[in-house]
Amino acid sequence: MMQGWALMSDGCSLAWQMTGPEDAPILLLSNSLGTTRAMWQAQVGPFSAHYRVLRYDVRGHGQSDAPAGAYGLDRLGRDAIELLDSLKIKRAHFCGVSLGGMTGQWLGVHAPERIDRLVLANTAAYMGPPSAWQSRIATVLANGMSAIANGVLERWFTPEYLEAGSTALDHLRQDLLACPPAGYAGCCAAIRDMDLRPVIGLVSRPALVISGMRDPATPPEHGTFIAAAIADSVEIPLDAAHLSNIERAPEFNSAVLAFLS
Repeated sequence: MMQGWALMSDGCSLAWQMTGPEDAPILLLSNSLGTTRAMWQAQVGPFSAHYRVLRYDVRGHGQSDAPAGAYGLDRLGRDAIELLDSLKIKRAHFCGVSLGGMTGQWLGVHAPERIDRLVLANTAAYMGPPSAWQSRIATVLANGMSAIANGVLERWFTPEYLEAGSTALDHLRQDLLACPPAGYAGCCAAIRDMDLRPVIGLVSRPALVISGMRDPATPPEHGTFIAAAIADSVEIPLDAAHLSNIERAPEFNSAVLAFLS
């Protein structure tokens, strides 16, 4: 395993970790809002058997820096490109959940020469209204992450998954509560200001779109819209809420590996 920090062009440092065979194709994983690269724990083993898996903490999260102020989706997209540049990686497969999937869409539109195949899970090309995100920003900046934690977890998972409990769920809650409010708010602003609907059809890379059939945050119709707009795409539904890679890890892993191969 290799790990370190990559310095972005605006001075922000991103924490990254890489596992898998050194000569294998690169697979870049991008986490969702309020999580860290640890959200991929159920994927690391299966994916690293076939790929050189590169995980990073999105800016504002985990061990990465959390600059104050609003971030933009173009900044998050450039972070992914600059991370690849810092590690001298020319091209990679990409897999992102939620906010990570929004970054993946941006890459498919603006940097297709750096991407082989795209996996866009539990995500949207537009996630309005902006006022809802502005309200969430105000809440976390005024009252901290504990003010939204329970509501976020209820959107991430189905009631039966929450009721069953798990070590993974405990770790996710801890990471959510530890997320710097400024970093969380900065990424909320990126989602608030994002509208990829006019350009998503420009994505020319093969794409797998994974939707959670019980996802209240990005309902299945969001995935259907993305899949319909991307010419070379396939859509797969999973019986899950928002973090399908955790709630339905075996099915998620099988779908991704089959698509990438």
